[in-house]
Formats: sequence, structure tokens, C-alpha cells
Amino acid sequence: MRLYDTLPVERTVGVAPRPSASGSSSGDLPRLKRTLLRKVGQAIADFSMISEGDRIMVCLSGGKDSHAMLTLLRDLQKRAPVSFSMVAVNLDQRQTGFPAEVLPEYLQRLGQEYRILAKDTYSIVQAHIPEGGTTCSLCSRLRRGILYNAAVEMECDKIALGHHADDMAETLLLNLFYGGVLKSMPPILRSDDGRNTVIRPLAYCREVDIARFASLMRYPIIPCDLCGSQPDLKRQKVKELISRLQAENPGVGDSMLAALKHVIPSHLMDTNLFDFGELVGKPGSVEVALKQCRGKIPVRREQGPFLKGLLLPVYGHCYEGQAKCSTRTVSCSSSTMPSPGFERLRWPRFG
Repeated sequence: MRLYDTLPVERTVGVAPRPSASGSSSGDLPRLKRTLLRKVGQAIADFSMISEGDRIMVCLSGGKDSHAMLTLLRDLQKRAPVSFSMVAVNLDQRQTGFPAEVLPEYLQRLGQEYRILAKDTYSIVQAHIPEGGTTCSLCSRLRRGILYNAAVEMECDKIALGHHADDMAETLLLNLFYGGVLKSMPPILRSDDGRNTVIRPLAYCREVDIARFASLMRYPIIPCDLCGSQPDLKRQKVKELISRLQAENPGVGDSMLAALKHVIPSHLMDTNLFDFGELVGKPGSVEVALKQCRGKIPVRREQGPFLKGLLLPVYGHCYEGQAKCSTRTVSCSSSTMPSPGFERLRWPRFG
């Protein structure tokens, strides 16, 4: 009998919905898990998400994404090239009908260290957002503040969130269409006050794979009554747009993810990232100008035992390297790259 088979089922609790694609069966689970483990391990290595001795707050909302993230991190923890600990944290926002006992019982059966934070943000959102208004902005700010403070109190080095590749693609378009800024969700982020570091281990994972995995695992899913009751959200519209494009061209999602890793500042219009004035009246290649902007653009690492040829985003650092006209980035030897975390350690391969 599986751990979750004995959990009580409440009115608002269900299992992860099955995706529309046919062919899902319990036989798919090992293969699917290997695929997700490989992508999570690669994301952790590519962006140096976890370092030796880290204590990680794994934010568990009760949705399919956070459930899958916890399962995958627990598996990777057993074979990781560094030692780290985890504490699962759920924020009980005092929503009406919230089954408060489900996640504690589930985590106890797993033997997972956890903590439940009880904060009445639900009534605050209801009081300040008019009927029919969008609750996401206020709700997310309240949750973020509570989790950031809790991470400091619990002496957690990192905060792991369950955002995946599709979330990042949607956020890119949301900011492009409605925010007037070209940005998405970064795989790793330092908070403005410098107290917290947020990581997104599912950055390379696609939602369809996570949904199928969660369905096969039959997690006790707890829906959000706030977000789930707002069908006209901009994010939902962007999701539908991408879905339509994906139906016409199945490679759209992967292409958007690849674009987030290959940014060419000289082909945009941000003068803070690229000095267009250097191109006027002076001979030379764009690569020379790119070199002068080093520290603000991606740097290609061409040497090293594990991440050979990967394009890594480097912000706020000036790494000396040799400009090459054959590439669109500045080459950099492995000796000049930052060393903490997983980037120099071989990560276990799956499949």
C-alpha cells in the first residue's frame, strides 16, 4: 500500500488530474521519473542552485508542481554530489474549507521534516480586492513576505519554488505584452534585500510531464480557491495562446525555453546592456563591443569537465575572456568561472 492511499479525502482534496494525452499508465512512471530527475539535476548544475551544506525550504502548496518537486528533490538528495537538507513548508492561508490535516499526515508518512505556517492572508485578500478583481498580485506578495521571513528564522539558505518551464514562458509573454519589460522567472534569484535566495529546480521541466507524473503518483492535491475561481486571468489567456501555437507547431515551448538561454543584447534596444555608440564610426566586430559589456551578458564556458559549452547567465561579475567572432558570446576559460555549488561536480545521469 502506498503512503498516500491511506490519506483522508476531503471535499476540496483530489488527485492530480490526468492530462488529455492517452497512453498514461503505471508502466510510464519509472521512465517519466528518470526524465524529470535528469532535467532537475541539469538545472541545479547549470545554475549552481545548491551548494554543500545548504538547508533548503521546499515550498509545498499542495498542488501538482510542488508535490513533484519535493519527490524529485528527495530522490536527488540521496545521490547528490553535495550534502544538503530540506524542510517542507506549507502556508495555511486560512481559506474556507482548507483541509489542514492532509499535508501534515502525508509528510509524516514520508518521514519528511516539515513546518506549517498559519497566516490569515485569505481574509486580507478578500477585504482589499473588490469582487471580480484579480487576487494574484496581493496574494503572491503576502505569501512571499511570509515565506522570506520564515526562511530567515529557520536558517534556510535557499527557498525552492515549483515553477516550471511553461511558467517561465508564460511569464516572459506576460511581461512582454502587459509589463513593457523583457524578463521572465529566473532559475535562481537573490531577493532585493539580500537575505534570501530563491531557486526553481523544475526550470527545465514541462508542465505536461509534471501533470502526468503527479497523476501516476496520485498525490493528494489541494486546489487554490482564490486563483482557481478566476477564469479570466491574463496568465490563463497567455497559456491558451501558447497552447494554440503549440498545436500548430509542437516545438514552440522548447523554442521559447531555448530563447531564454540565448539572449543577444546587440539585437535588442537596451542601451544599458549594449553600447550602440561603440559601433558608430569605428571599425571592428560586434564581438568587441560585446566584450566591453561583459558582466552584463551571458558568458559561454568552453572548457570544464561537466558543463562544456553551456551558456550560463552571469550578472554583476566581470570575467575576462577572449572574444571570438565565431560565437555570439564571450568565451571564458573554466578557471575564471565561479566555483561554489554543483557546477564543477558530476551530477548523476538518469536514462
